[in-house]
Amino acid sequence: MGTQEKSASLKSGHPRREFLQKAGAGIFGLTLVPRYVLGGAGYTAPSGLLNVAMIGTGGQGMQNLRNLLEEKDVRVAAIADVTEWADYSAFYHKVPGGRKPGFDRVSERYANDPATKDFPACKVYADFRRMLETEKGIDAVVVSTPDHTHTVAAMAAMRSGRHVYVEKPLARTIREVRLLTETAARAGVVTQMGHQGHGDEGIRLTREWIRDGAIGAVREVHSWTRGANRASCTGLPEGEFPIPEGLDWNLWLGPAKTRPYHPDYTPVGWRHFWDFGTGRIGDMGCHNMDPAFFALDLRYPEWVQARCAWGAERSKRPFVSTVLYQFPEENGRPALKMTWTEGLMPARPDELEPGRDLTGDGNGILFIGDKGKLMCPGWAGNPRLIPESRMKEYRIPPKTIPRVGGIYRDWIDACKSGGKASSDFSYSGPLTEVILMGVIAMRTEEKLYWDGPAMKAVNFPNADPYVTPEYCNGWTL
Repeated sequence: MGTQEKSASLKSGHPRREFLQKAGAGIFGLTLVPRYVLGGAGYTAPSGLLNVAMIGTGGQGMQNLRNLLEEKDVRVAAIADVTEWADYSAFYHKVPGGRKPGFDRVSERYANDPATKDFPACKVYADFRRMLETEKGIDAVVVSTPDHTHTVAAMAAMRSGRHVYVEKPLARTIREVRLLTETAARAGVVTQMGHQGHGDEGIRLTREWIRDGAIGAVREVHSWTRGANRASCTGLPEGEFPIPEGLDWNLWLGPAKTRPYHPDYTPVGWRHFWDFGTGRIGDMGCHNMDPAFFALDLRYPEWVQARCAWGAERSKRPFVSTVLYQFPEENGRPALKMTWTEGLMPARPDELEPGRDLTGDGNGILFIGDKGKLMCPGWAGNPRLIPESRMKEYRIPPKTIPRVGGIYRDWIDACKSGGKASSDFSYSGPLTEVILMGVIAMRTEEKLYWDGPAMKAVNFPNADPYVTPEYCNGWTL
């Protein structure tokens, strides 16, 4: 297993070729650490500054990086990514990703601000393990890698005493999620899952309104993401392709089974494959189903079942699917049925006015109560009672839940104060486990009666291999 590593300081604006030439010795085994990378003689970080390292600067990693660079009390001190440069122009992020674009963005941002122009140069690595071992001044880590390497990166950070922010879903499998949750509790570090809407206003309004009785007792929920999986219609990647310059393919695979490089896997196609990703439910379910867990205090369901339309290959996520969850009556809340649909939209509510669509542009959630219905757009957006006449009649209750200023600010403040972030792993861990039960239901297409604490389908032992991952290439949990 290669551990190619780079710790070279770079100046913003170098073309890709010059970047490789100047740092080449560091990439291929020799570590270059110019004196000014360490901050120069007598450099002292400003008081109250949170030193953050990025693990993964691909599409979402670059989005996280942009947001952190806007926070005045954060310094992005180091970057680790297995790719030197990758093209995301065909993806919704629309910008290049990797070590070089990440370094350039940090360097440009800090050089153009008098308050940060004397910051030491951001350090750059291919292997996050070497970064965590070398950069002793790192306080906190943001993990934005593909799903299959979330756990190894976050575990390494927490075990070294660093706070962590991990992109959704927390991990690829339920066993990994449970390990992250338990390790966070033992380590005493601040944690946060990166489902951005959880730090915003909408999800708090949803809980306050439902708790206020706006629609009565909730007995049914629908959540969805529109857009069928066209990639399911093709088979497994075939053919021989050269590994792109600047990509450490072995590091990208991490604990996954060894296979030849193929452009269908990276930079953007990995989510379609169960070996690397968790499909649309892992991607968008953590956003769009979150309001139900937050507003109704959901825990583990009694059972879960899925129905799918498959494409050419079952090692990829399905073309379209529906997942049904049945939650028991609990703490005064009635039993609840929740339906997740991907690739399809739910039935149109009778209360929705002609010409008006379900909010959210193809992503959202609908609560059905004894006294009415409430819908929210995707990413846990602002709620709306339907029909609109009901919304206009409703007397909005006082705000009782603390506002946190967004998912990043919430995590940063908790890191600095020793407090608890709003989507720390004690909340987002169980949420992710339930979402990943949906993945197992898709892959088995059995009605799974679930023992949540034991992480087990009690009626179907064949589901067990999907709970616990197989780690390869010397990687371990």
